[in-house]
Amino acid sequence: MSASLNKAMIIGNLTQDPELRQTTSGQAVCSFSVATNRTWKDQSGEKQEQAEFHNVVAWAKLAEIITQYVKKGNRIFVEGRLQTRSWEGQDGVKRYRTEIVAENMVMLGGRGEASGFGGSSSDAAPIQVPVPADDEIKLEDIPF
Repeated sequence: MSASLNKAMIIGNLTQDPELRQTTSGQAVCSFSVATNRTWKDQSGEKQEQAEFHNVVAWAKLAEIITQYVKKGNRIFVEGRLQTRSWEGQDGVKRYRTEIVAENMVMLGGRGEASGFGGSSSDAAPIQVPVPADDEIKLEDIPF
């Protein structure tokens, strides 16, 4: 079996406060949305912008940390993997949702900086929260 890679990295702003829940087994899980922007010039030289909205899910300790320190408008770097889940809606229609399952998060300065750490963005260092991965990728497994 050949190696594969499922990695997503985004930098953007939270569109809402993270929502913390508990699974029936007591596991912490939080979900939130991050907006990213793409800017380009069209054929006539006009500047164009497009926003994308990414659904993100974090588990365990990372979920608790994100809920405690990250708020709507904060700029954030999220690294994780893409996962699509499906369910049947109340109307009987099968629905799909693709999300980034966060494995790492870095809080960044900028718009909506109020993070509860005090100080301004010029003297605040990014906070990185590593999450141990179950399936570590070894350098020898990467095909390039």
